[in-house]
Amino acid sequence: MAKKYFSLSEILLWSLSVILIAVSFFIFDRENYAVLAVSLIGATSLILNAKGNVAGQVLTVFFSLIYAVISFKSKYYGEMITYLGMTSPIAIVSVITWLKNPFEKGRAEVKINFLSLKEYAFLGILATAVTVIFYFILDFFDTSQIVLSTLSVFTSFIASYLTMRRSEYYAIAYSLNDIILIMLWILAESPSMVICFLVFLINDVYGFLSWAGMKKRQSKKRTL
Repeated sequence: MAKKYFSLSEILLWSLSVILIAVSFFIFDRENYAVLAVSLIGATSLILNAKGNVAGQVLTVFFSLIYAVISFKSKYYGEMITYLGMTSPIAIVSVITWLKNPFEKGRAEVKINFLSLKEYAFLGILATAVTVIFYFILDFFDTSQIVLSTLSVFTSFIASYLTMRRSEYYAIAYSLNDIILIMLWILAESPSMVICFLVFLINDVYGFLSWAGMKKRQSKKRTL
């Protein structure tokens, strides 16, 4: 069943992601198994998200909760607050919206949405307002690397919103967020988390390409 549903390139991408995450963990960490767990859950959620499968959003909820705990221990309160108060709740809403909008009955693929320029403009204003509010919250908690943490809030909010609204550009926003998180975890001297988000970056780039192809295919079917 998996071979029919996933392409060979997707199986290879997921397998290499899992191997790289596991190898880097046992080389650099070997203690914090929460890092290993969250990385594996994240990699699996990303390949499912790339297929437009709602199970990916379910795993995103679990990823957010574990990642928030790891961020708290590293005093990255911005990441903790973002994933507990924003990413996780929006992922739960995304589960509902994706279930309500399948491309075809009986097919594990969400119907990709076409957003208007007006909505993208609204998103830009909303994301800026949320980020400004979060900046003062992060400053109050004396958050480490507050500039990068604030940028992470901005990109995470946009990515979560676009995921909920079923836009292929969610993956671009997450790719930008991955780059910011790579820098954050480099500064935190956590090689395992750096490798984790490098893997996520590759998967998110693939996610955009996959959704772009799905959008084209779905558009053709709708016009038939």
